[in-house]
Amino acid sequence: MSDDHEVVRELLAAWAFGALSPAEEKTVPPHLAECESCAAEAARLRETVRQLEGPPENGGRSRTGDGAVSFALRARPAAPRVAAHAAPYAAAVAGLKALLLEADGRWGTPVVHDWDVHATVAHLIAADEPLAGQLGAGGRVPPAPVTDGEGWEEAWNRRTAEVIAHEHGRSGEETVADWAAQAGALLATPEARDPVLAARAVTLMGVRLPVADHFVVRAFEVWIHSDDIGRALGLTVPPPPEEHLEQLVRLAVRILGAALGPAAPPVLFAVTGGQEWVLGSADEPVRAELTLDPVDFCLLVGGRYSPDEVPRGATGDEDAVRNVLERAASLAWL
Repeated sequence: MSDDHEVVRELLAAWAFGALSPAEEKTVPPHLAECESCAAEAARLRETVRQLEGPPENGGRSRTGDGAVSFALRARPAAPRVAAHAAPYAAAVAGLKALLLEADGRWGTPVVHDWDVHATVAHLIAADEPLAGQLGAGGRVPPAPVTDGEGWEEAWNRRTAEVIAHEHGRSGEETVADWAAQAGALLATPEARDPVLAARAVTLMGVRLPVADHFVVRAFEVWIHSDDIGRALGLTVPPPPEEHLEQLVRLAVRILGAALGPAAPPVLFAVTGGQEWVLGSADEPVRAELTLDPVDFCLLVGGRYSPDEVPRGATGDEDAVRNVLERAASLAWL
């Protein structure tokens, strides 16, 4: 038997999800061929994932009692074969799959807004649809006719309610399977693997961005709602890996800067241990300095902190600081 038994055990959940790196692919299968106990655990996890990703034949489901799946995916980002711009979304999807394995069928637990766990996953089906439709990876739930003169926000709210109503007529496992299948289809598109193809800009949910950035937006939302579900169920959901969190922060800062516009009172904005940006006018002296933890900043932009609640370090013009915080909070549609 090889000497890397404990290392391989920590990789079994990633193996079950097909999320091993090329180097790990050289380690895990040979070990499974030699180690009977790891092979049995690997088979159990693969069967659990199979049931999660496809509707159960008898309405039942398996669950890992030892938390191996979530532990493995918390400890390391997923390593799907996608480009850097889609990697945060792939990791967020793998993390939510792992979290839902531990939900123990508690689909009716209240989560956020007026949604329970079941409705929150259904919402993610609707949330991923605009990008999936653009890339030819959507169409899981039949759409209702589009209302004439409907703005994107009205269409967004209507579609979310429509998908939730549809999914509440099905089992939670079936809803998770459809969400996972649509996410997998998105990650299998050429745009998820090719930065050149992902450079074209499209307008989704009122924002025109390159397809690559829309993948980052999807990662942002899946993580935010994973955190919502984790809090509701009493399960810890870690923040994205540092390199993915940096991508989320950079995109949020760009969108915030555009929303503030060039006439806003200039504020030097920084994230703890990271970059600095001047937001607002480039023609005036900086009026204030604002520092936020990167996770807190993402939670503010995601609507999970109010401007008054978010922990911050600030000096200078309080009105200029408040303008930035309020505009950041106003960006939330999650």
